Amino acid sequence: MMVFKEQLQLKKHLALHKKATIGLVPTMGALHAGHLALVEQALEENDYVIVSIFVNPTQFDDQKDLNAYPKTLAADLQKLSTYGEKVFVYAPEVKDVYPEETTTKQFNFGTLETTMEGTARPGHFQGMATIVFKLLAGFMPTRAYFGEKDYQQLSIIHALVAQKKLTIQIVNCPIVREKDGLAMSSRNTRLSKEQRAIAPLIYQTLLQARALKEKKELPQIKQWVEAFFNAHPAFKLDYFCIANAQSLQPATTSREGEKIRAFIAVKLGDIRLIDNINF
Repeated sequence: MMVFKEQLQLKKHLALHKKATIGLVPTMGALHAGHLALVEQALEENDYVIVSIFVNPTQFDDQKDLNAYPKTLAADLQKLSTYGEKVFVYAPEVKDVYPEETTTKQFNFGTLETTMEGTARPGHFQGMATIVFKLLAGFMPTRAYFGEKDYQQLSIIHALVAQKKLTIQIVNCPIVREKDGLAMSSRNTRLSKEQRAIAPLIYQTLLQARALKEKKELPQIKQWVEAFFNAHPAFKLDYFCIANAQSLQPATTSREGEKIRAFIAVKLGDIRLIDNINF
């Protein structure tokens, strides 16, 4: 495993492997089994893999959230070292990514970014797209790997690649869960013992909501989920949305052949958790 602090150094190294296929796994560090599943899939499908570790300031709308985000570079590198020489780590300082000033590019993603996370976290997707575009355009990998836990983000990345006409395959990777169903997230490490014990209720409620499709209409299911979390003293529901899997616009009826997903964001104390499932 080789670690690079500067993009230019890594690009020079990649030039030695011009005919190789390159997989890219962008991360913000605090690596867990979900990230490692992306790395492992990328290794299976490419000659070499770049893992970027960078807590991107432009995608945080809350400075406190940015400051609290876990930074565990030494532990992350230890985990990645087990994959050997086929992994290149890009772990830059802010000045290497934003050499002049830390600014966000502006993209037009239409209604993909005006719902759910886009409403809850203004500017988040513009900041996310800024760093992803920098990584994709800078390294031009063969494939890039993203988890479906951030499904709305993934939809926007597909739109970004299409808009910029990048010849890069974006690979959707399934959500990796703990044994109790909680979607793996770097934020989980910030949960207290008591919060961690009840956090699986998020996924369990999604499953129960999906089972209700046999008996209830989608608006009724939405009301049931909202009522459940609003009545629970430990949770603060941000949103629950049943939406078309492509447009991400709310679905009010389940039409035959239409792919829909259920999306949720809740707070446990100060920790905000998201999840989604096929519906």
